Amino acid sequence: MKLISRPDYLARLKDLQDTPDIKIITGVRRCGKSMLMKEYIADLKVQGGDKNIIYIDFMDLKFEGLKEYHALYSYIENAYQESKANYLFIDEVQLCPQFELAVNSLHGEQKYDIYLTGSNAFLLSADLATLFTGRYIEIHVLPFSFAEYCRYFNEKTDVDALFDEYVMSGGLSGSYVYRTEFAKSAYIREVYQTIMHRDLRQKYNISDVALLDMLSEFLLDNISNLTSVNKIADTLTSNRIATNHVTVGKYIKYLSDAFLFYKVNRYDIKGKRYLESSAKYYTVDSGIRFAVLGSRNLDYGRVYENMVCLELLRRGYEVYVGKLYNKEIDFVVKQGDKLIYIQVSDDISRASTLARECENLLKIKDGFPKILIARTKHNVYTYEGIKIYDLARWLKNNEQEITYN
Repeated sequence: MKLISRPDYLARLKDLQDTPDIKIITGVRRCGKSMLMKEYIADLKVQGGDKNIIYIDFMDLKFEGLKEYHALYSYIENAYQESKANYLFIDEVQLCPQFELAVNSLHGEQKYDIYLTGSNAFLLSADLATLFTGRYIEIHVLPFSFAEYCRYFNEKTDVDALFDEYVMSGGLSGSYVYRTEFAKSAYIREVYQTIMHRDLRQKYNISDVALLDMLSEFLLDNISNLTSVNKIADTLTSNRIATNHVTVGKYIKYLSDAFLFYKVNRYDIKGKRYLESSAKYYTVDSGIRFAVLGSRNLDYGRVYENMVCLELLRRGYEVYVGKLYNKEIDFVVKQGDKLIYIQVSDDISRASTLARECENLLKIKDGFPKILIARTKHNVYTYEGIKIYDLARWLKNNEQEITYN
């Protein structure tokens, strides 16, 4: 399998090097957590200096004997070298029951720079504060971005053709080695089913797996649509699926904790306040949506909106869905007291469509920037003061950052 560097995540790890916190790499299954850890280890070796790197991969049989926390602790202590800077890496740490007892003890000794990865279902963001008594920092990893997809397939130069492929294939790079679309989709479905039927079912002892499946497929089918737990429960009930809002809310939290979906809350632009009554759910990767549902109820505009949301999160923005009176703004990007308003569309080649897509943005009377991201296949231009970006080129070029200028 071809490997490419992920410099943004690597830079994040390097910024945290030699800090006292436990560094925990999280993300959806098969998003590249283990490969990122290995890339960082390679970078440490290139740096030189007196370093002792202790690496344990619990998927490797040679570490089978360490799947007991006392044995794990003893092995690491025996590998410690007092005269060097000691770096500890444990991959798939959840395979050692009660691993947190060993890790917390090692962290308390202040002798190691500690890095962990683990299965998304067993090393969840919601669990970290309970597991680790000391300080920790979460480095959250997403599947390949479109920019990374282009670097992976660098022999291809047609940005628009690459974009059309990426929309369907997504960012789970393990699927890229397969030659046919059928085989690629089969790989992605296997990853998805493993999360659903092994990770989540095992962690939460879920008995009604059919309901979990239906709920997940409902969310995949309704990406970018405004909804609420009560509305989802009512819809399922009207389709003769026995459930209630409590169960639906619980199951959605499980799906979100496993990083299959990201919830984006609403922001009232006029009232300058956050709204909790409804939200949007975006899937972690468009390839999962197509692998599970195919082209059923396909709406490219909503798929593109999903892609923009994930890219905004990838670039480190705080993201909300905007509400202006009874109108919707796809995204309000927030940094401190500064905002950027974003609309996402498919085809705006007709003047009437462009005017309609910009209409809500033009109703916002403050001085913050307003942009429209669509499939223009052109360079950046402006319309009534609104910057218009081509979606593929905005995704590919990090230098096309949205700014406050």
